[in-house]
Amino acid sequence: MIDSAVPSSLARKSMSVTATDHLWLHFTPHGGQDPSEIPVIVRGEGAYVWDARGKRYLDGLAGLFAVQVGHGRAELAEAAARQAGRLGYFPLWSHAHPTALELAERLATAAPGDLNRVFFTVSGGESVETAWKLAKQYFRLTGKPAKHKVISRSLAYHGTSHGALSITGIPAAKQDFEPLVPSTVRVPNTNFYRAPEHAGDEKAFGRWAADQIARAIEFEGPDTVAAVFLEPVQNTGGCFVPPPGYFDRVREICDAYDVLLVSDEVICAFGRLGHDFGAQRYGYQPDLITTAKGLTSGYAPLGAVLISDRVAEPFQRDGVTFMHGSTYGGHPVSCAVALANLDLIDREGLLDRVRDTEAAFKSTLDTLRELPIVGDVRGAGFFYGVELVKDKATGETFTPAESERILRGHVSPTLFESGLYCRADDRAEPVIQLAPPLICGQAQFDEMTQILRDALTSAWSLL
Repeated sequence: MIDSAVPSSLARKSMSVTATDHLWLHFTPHGGQDPSEIPVIVRGEGAYVWDARGKRYLDGLAGLFAVQVGHGRAELAEAAARQAGRLGYFPLWSHAHPTALELAERLATAAPGDLNRVFFTVSGGESVETAWKLAKQYFRLTGKPAKHKVISRSLAYHGTSHGALSITGIPAAKQDFEPLVPSTVRVPNTNFYRAPEHAGDEKAFGRWAADQIARAIEFEGPDTVAAVFLEPVQNTGGCFVPPPGYFDRVREICDAYDVLLVSDEVICAFGRLGHDFGAQRYGYQPDLITTAKGLTSGYAPLGAVLISDRVAEPFQRDGVTFMHGSTYGGHPVSCAVALANLDLIDREGLLDRVRDTEAAFKSTLDTLRELPIVGDVRGAGFFYGVELVKDKATGETFTPAESERILRGHVSPTLFESGLYCRADDRAEPVIQLAPPLICGQAQFDEMTQILRDALTSAWSLL
């Protein structure tokens, strides 16, 4: 049975065949692809989506860490339609329009400290790209033109464009596109589970990890380093939370060496961690924040860079121009959707909901620790990772061949077939990542945990 949401032109033939013939899927191997195995998702409602055959799936990843308010929210579609009927498009090149003005003021009001300027983009990667260019020009304008390098963490993902990809710390994501933009440096991440030398002392580990940033700045030369890019909770590798005192020490280091602290909150903002911004949860003050995804709950493409008064000041001088922009950055319709989305988050108290229910979410997921294949469960808010191991006692991980066979060959398809959409990832150690819509509650926590339990139990039998 074909879902009624499918366009008639596609209903007359296999949509999966059309996908194979014409659609280039993102981050997806295409060789030997069986057309019948390409899922075609046609509609969503609340925490669930349906495919073209009518099968329902719990969206355990909020689309791609984006759909904060759930699927099928008519308010967001109506906001888009109203704005399109009034002003469908106009650029922010030396002009403004009302939805961009209102949204900029709203973001500046919600942001921590003096992040009072907003530069709109189309995506998270473009926000990261913008922030790096801002940092470079800022130091040129303030008499320190040699400060251009960026420090980021091992395994951290920051985007796919050449600049953002250069900041990204995932070697396998970069190798086919080298040479990339030079002048990026990696430091250790905050994966406490894989730090046996600091076992039992998270604060000492956090101090050590932060101090590696200072060492990198010294090694590169303080007069050459412009910025440090850090996610509040690191995505790749499976939701690495910051140890106590980590960001306090990072802020001290950035101040000491005159380096900008960029909080990459493409995932962590707009309620994912129970606050407007992840920096607020962990109590640190960034110089720049990069955002996207949850700003519109994924209903329209939009990103933003929030900029402190300190960084903005030299750009306000006579004759200075930031020679950067994009056709669709701050699109009127996308800004209208964002405003409606933020209204909905406020009206339904979703930030409070995440804070009130995250302990229940974690405790439900923690029951998976009983399984021999589960080494760690970690995260914050509605953003968790479950790390898989071959030996719980030693933390021994899978070989590449085992990961291919167990994670991609069994766990990932079994979860989806069982009605759970989430991410099985082995860009570091094998993990299952969960980031459901913020409207979820105990029923969804139980559902995803039971599906995970069944899939991981059967996976263990294959080792």
